[in-house]
Amino acid sequence: MLSLQQVSKTYADGTVALDSLSLTLPSGMVGLLGPNGAGKSSLMRTIACLQTPDSGDILFNGTSVLASPHLLRQQLGYLPQSFGVYPHMSCVALLHHIAALKNISRSKARSQIDELLSITNLTQHAGKRVSTFSGGMRQRFGIAQALLGDPRILIMDEPTAGLDPQERQRLHGMLISLSKNKLVLLSTHIVEDIEHLCPHATLMMQGRIVDSGAMHSLISPMENKVWESASKPDRGVLLGEHYHCGQPVWRLFNDEQPTPDAVLVNATLQDRYFYKLALQVKSHVAH
Repeated sequence: MLSLQQVSKTYADGTVALDSLSLTLPSGMVGLLGPNGAGKSSLMRTIACLQTPDSGDILFNGTSVLASPHLLRQQLGYLPQSFGVYPHMSCVALLHHIAALKNISRSKARSQIDELLSITNLTQHAGKRVSTFSGGMRQRFGIAQALLGDPRILIMDEPTAGLDPQERQRLHGMLISLSKNKLVLLSTHIVEDIEHLCPHATLMMQGRIVDSGAMHSLISPMENKVWESASKPDRGVLLGEHYHCGQPVWRLFNDEQPTPDAVLVNATLQDRYFYKLALQVKSHVAH
C-alpha cells in the first residue's frame, strides 16, 4: 500500500506542481490521467524518490519514504517519459550495469535479463548499442530495465509511446499479468488504455486530485446522462465533438434529452475526464 499525505512541490520558477495532494494507491493497476501540466510526471518523480516534496509525506506499508527512501527504491521500477543512455554500451551490457546498481547478483541478473529481452522482443538486438535504437526499441529497453529486480511497484510514464500496435498489445498483456501481484501506476494520454486496463483511476488537474476511485464508481454517475446529437446543443456540459460521414456530432452531459435528435450513449472514462475538465475550466474562469 502506497499513500501520499498532503504532498506539495513548487519549482524554482514558481510553478506549483503538486498542491497539498493526498492519495492512496491500492495494489493492481492504477491509471493516472490529466492534461499536460497537471503534475503527473512530478507526482511520479516524487514517488520514485527522484525529487523531494516541499511538505507532506509518502508512506509505503506504513513507513515514511522520505525518512527511508532506500526502502522504496529497492522495491521500485521506473520508466520515465524520456531517459538517457551510455552511448557506447550495448543493450545487454547496459542492463547488466543497471542490475549491478540495483544490487542484483550476477546469476540472477543473467536469467532475468534473458527473460526480459525475450518479453520485450529485444533478444536479437541484445548486442547492439541502445543509442542506435529506434524510438520503439528504446522504449522497450526502458520497460526491460524497469522490470529488473522484480519490483513490487512499477511506475510507467507513457510506456506505449513509440510502440507499434502489436508491441502495444503485448505490453498491455504484460502489464495486466504483472499487476496481479504488484502496484502498477500507469500514466498515458490514451484514455481507452486506462479504461480497459485499470480497475482504478486517478484524475489530476493543476497539481490536485480531482477524482479517484474504482473505474465503475467513476463512470456510474455519468450513466444515462451522456448524449450524442447532430445538432449543436445550447445546454448541458459539452464533452467533445467528432465527425460521422463528414458531419459534426456533439457529445454532452445533461440530466435530460438536450435536443430532439439526441440519443443516450454509454458513458466512458473519457466522458468523466472531459466533464471534470469542463468544471475545472468553468471554476477557473469564475475566479
